[in-house]
Amino acid sequence: MDDLRDDPVAPPLDASLRESARILVVEDDPATRMAVVGLLDAHYEVTGRGTVEAAEEALGTFLPDLVLTDLRLPGASGLALISLVREEIPECAVIVMTAFSSVDTAIKAMKLGAAAYLTKPLNFDELLLVIARELTHQATALEVKHLREAALVHVQDDQYWGTSRPMQAVLRQAIDVANSMATVLITGETGTGKEMLARFLHRHSARAARPIVNVNCGAITETLLEAEFFGHERGAFTGAVRRNVGRFERASGGTIFLDEIGELSPALQVKLLRVIQERQIERVGGSESIPIDVRIVAATNIPLHELRSNGRFREDLYYRLNVIHLEMPPLRDRKTDIADLWPRFVKRFADREGLDEPTTSADVMHALLEHHWPGNIRELENVAERAVILCRGESILPTHLPKSLNESPARWSHEIQIPGATMEAIERNAILKTLAATGGRTSEAAEILEISVRKIQYRLREWRDETASDAASQTREEIELRPGDGRTDGTEQAGDN
Repeated sequence: MDDLRDDPVAPPLDASLRESARILVVEDDPATRMAVVGLLDAHYEVTGRGTVEAAEEALGTFLPDLVLTDLRLPGASGLALISLVREEIPECAVIVMTAFSSVDTAIKAMKLGAAAYLTKPLNFDELLLVIARELTHQATALEVKHLREAALVHVQDDQYWGTSRPMQAVLRQAIDVANSMATVLITGETGTGKEMLARFLHRHSARAARPIVNVNCGAITETLLEAEFFGHERGAFTGAVRRNVGRFERASGGTIFLDEIGELSPALQVKLLRVIQERQIERVGGSESIPIDVRIVAATNIPLHELRSNGRFREDLYYRLNVIHLEMPPLRDRKTDIADLWPRFVKRFADREGLDEPTTSADVMHALLEHHWPGNIRELENVAERAVILCRGESILPTHLPKSLNESPARWSHEIQIPGATMEAIERNAILKTLAATGGRTSEAAEILEISVRKIQYRLREWRDETASDAASQTREEIELRPGDGRTDGTEQAGDN
């Protein structure tokens, strides 16, 4: 600790960062931990922990912006803590420190997501500079993320996307590639929303002011598909009484969406490949090459790699289409989205029918969450339409659901007890019961519920605030994850001493 000087010069840092940034110091040596916590407290909000286990609890309560951790710790190592931070708070920066400097350890730490690597004895001026740099980088990255997520929230309000991690991951990737000219291949089961994602790509591209034109490759007969693609000249075939502009020309300056691309005949596969390569077409019955400026988005529910392996889909065309691959997750893998999608569908159909918006019983929500959803979002939408029509503005009950969702209605009311029929009550019950089942481990609960750790932490703080204004101690005990303040195994809070 000889290099920890009494009067370090703090680096330039935005005042808001200096005031609001929270740093968690994880160091098993009490003297070193106390010194680092005390020195950093002049610039940030700081707390210290002596083990990975104690640090894990602080991740959920202290919510650090940056973690400074030793690599050699009793029990789990600093490398394990890096992985934990990346899982629970992905935007949190991690700086590692160790007296056992080695290239191998540094490489492992950086591969796991550490932003910087410092050796002991620490040079505090260097430490402050590295912390300031990483917090500045973090602030920039978060600003970009928030701008991007603001766009996603707007689209979710209009398009019923859902907030599950699988769906949000697809949307973020789509946002990243939307403005490029790269060809996109969207895969996924029937009813997952592939066409909706294609429209999302178009809407968030520089081509949004121009048209997006759909072609369902499986719905048009092969003899007419070429003329639909490229157009035809007058007299090109029987019934061609005038020139017709094809879908590619109509999409000029915009996007063409080729749905069910796996149904394309071998002959048209060759012609489509040439169009992609040369960016020009010829109308059926014509000889003039017509330049085109279109962005191509294709979709299929048939695995193209299987069609390619058995010779039913050209390998060269496959690679031309599969520049960017987006896979729509099935609804069974993102069931948490049902709680968001269902009321939206119900409201839309109630408005269409001129009915009061019905409530949804807890038994119905359990049935929806238990169903396998082979038809995905389309099936959920159809179930909502049926339920709204049958309930006629009253509460939606299990009897309003199709038989496939309602085979054992008694089961729903005995397996899990829901303290109310509102979405808020169902969400609260699900989070608290899952946390109880996982011993209060937010990362494990978030994985089970398929939501972010941040969302659980936000809800817990929200419910604690409500509890503070209500003297009901029973409710307070239900929300608290663990008794005590968690400051065991060697913990220091700045200012405690």
